Amino acid sequence: MSLEQFFHMGGYAFYVWTSYGLALTVLILNLVLPLVRQGAVRRQLARKPKQSARNPR
Repeated sequence: MSLEQFFHMGGYAFYVWTSYGLALTVLILNLVLPLVRQGAVRRQLARKPKQSARNPR
């Protein structure tokens, strides 16, 4: 099997490589989005004590 045949995937290259691309995109998003959300929550929690110190109830 040559490299060209491997990338052609027996005529199904578009479907195979598209599914690999979508799967990789989902995996990356599953790693990145929680980290982004965690950073936002940490920043929000770090701001909260400062806000309550300015506005004692």
